[in-house]
Amino acid sequence: MAEKQGTEYTESQIQVLEGLEAVRRRPGMYIGSTGSRGLHHLVYEIVDNSIDEALAGVCDRIEVTLYRDGRVGVRDNGRGIPVGIHPKVGIPTLEVVLTMLHAGGKFGGGGYKVSGGLHGVGLSVVNALSEELWAYDRYGGGLYHQQYRRGKPVTALTRLGDTDETGFEVIFKPDPEIFEEVAFQYDTLANRLREQAFLNAGVYLSLTDEASGRSCRFLYRGGVRSFVQYLNLGREVLHDPPIAFQAVREGIQVEAALQYNDSYVETLFTFANTIRTLEGGSHEAGFKAALTRVCNEHARKLGLIKDSDGNLMGEDVREGLTAILSVKLAEPQFEGQTKTKLGNSEVRGVVEAVVAEHLGTFFEDHPAIARKILEKAVAAARAREAARKARELTRRKSALESASLPGKLTDCTSKDPAESELYLVEGDSAGGSAKQGRDRRFQAILPLRGKILNVERARMDKILANEEIRAMITAIGTSIGEDFDLSRARYHRIVIMTDADVDGSHIRTLLLTFFYRYMTPLIEAGYVYIAQPPLYRVRKGKQERYLYDDAALERLLEEWGRDRDVDVQRYKGLGEMNPEQLWETTMNPETRTLLRVELEDALAADWIFTVLMGEKVESRRDFIQENAHQVRNLDTVG
Repeated sequence: MAEKQGTEYTESQIQVLEGLEAVRRRPGMYIGSTGSRGLHHLVYEIVDNSIDEALAGVCDRIEVTLYRDGRVGVRDNGRGIPVGIHPKVGIPTLEVVLTMLHAGGKFGGGGYKVSGGLHGVGLSVVNALSEELWAYDRYGGGLYHQQYRRGKPVTALTRLGDTDETGFEVIFKPDPEIFEEVAFQYDTLANRLREQAFLNAGVYLSLTDEASGRSCRFLYRGGVRSFVQYLNLGREVLHDPPIAFQAVREGIQVEAALQYNDSYVETLFTFANTIRTLEGGSHEAGFKAALTRVCNEHARKLGLIKDSDGNLMGEDVREGLTAILSVKLAEPQFEGQTKTKLGNSEVRGVVEAVVAEHLGTFFEDHPAIARKILEKAVAAARAREAARKARELTRRKSALESASLPGKLTDCTSKDPAESELYLVEGDSAGGSAKQGRDRRFQAILPLRGKILNVERARMDKILANEEIRAMITAIGTSIGEDFDLSRARYHRIVIMTDADVDGSHIRTLLLTFFYRYMTPLIEAGYVYIAQPPLYRVRKGKQERYLYDDAALERLLEEWGRDRDVDVQRYKGLGEMNPEQLWETTMNPETRTLLRVELEDALAADWIFTVLMGEKVESRRDFIQENAHQVRNLDTVG
């Protein structure tokens, strides 16, 4: 870590662009939402500021604490924030940073060469959206403190004493007037901190939850190489260790790691200044172009592709690839719908040159590994052609009118996708009840026979040859993979309705794996739901209640008493309910409970699907043992 004392950081480097109005009035503009995602974004912003200190080489420790009373604290050992009177504003600089939008060291003042986060609005936005906030600043030999309430200072900046430490600490309590919920999720934060630890080799990050007693610590010396190894834990890899390299060209730092496995799924995550670029951008384009070119050159050198053969395509050379690409640059330009697409045109050429050089050298030095990787790509190209034919058949079927829809589909009469629902139902028995109990105007039923194919272990040609999957694709109407078109969705609610037992859970996971791997935009659009059928029907005289978990049953039995007059029926399957019961409990919009499937963390989702649905039994066993204590309802078979 660089010496902090040798890195100048003074009041004059804090640039003020505008004041802090409207954040509380329109919080969604700054943090995306006032739901769970926006709530956690507050923590990310503070952590990102600490990460910026790490990128500057002046911080190597970041600690996050969830307190019992709902507060959350973030502390780092960076430089702290200047406390002197700001030359332009006339108030303490710490107060400027906490109360003025676009005030920070990231606007040309020389405070940071590379930065992420909301470009200086992070601290002030968190302050504005907090019921209370406490700032502890270790800077210039002193420990300073100031308290805020809903963005406004309630105490003056006070020096509490001397200290030989440096760094900044924020403790804040989200404002319940702003947020729909104010409870932080441990796992969500842990996943984010793990990701940052991978991207910032040598930086220690920790999370402690006082209420549950859980804690985790992350420190990865291997950087993105360790990241790829983590993602591939549940897979059989073709080579170990991963191919990893880094270089600096034209002021742009490029770091990448890639490792092939025996799956048929591509896992590529890209970052710019440690910010996840969900929509890719110029750096991702450069990486893909270099990978495709180098693989084609070496496949021809090894005689795996004949002169008369066409080139391998990008999807061929990325089958079974797990890769991380991280770039760091002084002035990132983000664009796209969610501002997570890197737009700097100069980055593409730099990344392409670095990847081509290092990957080409690796293939030359390791011909046996190169051959193994390229043989897989050639096999993928052959399967791609078979998949193309199957996909064209599916696409033609999808384009036809409802007369050519799957025979097992009982469609709704409405042609308006916005009000139409498709229920994917486990088995013919439950399908029959659903067909009789539904509202035929807007509810369609597609019964599925048994468990669908596990797409985590199959190539596209095999996936498209599966009858149940073909029926779903045709019914939904969007096609899949690269041909996916969300505008052609025939239903804006696709509801997975399975039994509340082990087999039902497995079928639900198989369906979610399919949607995540090949119809991700359906999830991102909020079109995928999980039905919540009741577990119990409880009767006492003329009273009747449907209950959805064991805790609710216990509460009702305490209320009604545990006598012979109370009849408890546990539903083992949807088929045990008659059409009227199924409608009232699970399908009636007025009384049902639907859980919308959301993709909050693609990286965590990718890892979990790999572990649960991949080939490695050991990884799946370890995951189950580690998380078994969190299971609330588990059916036993025997």
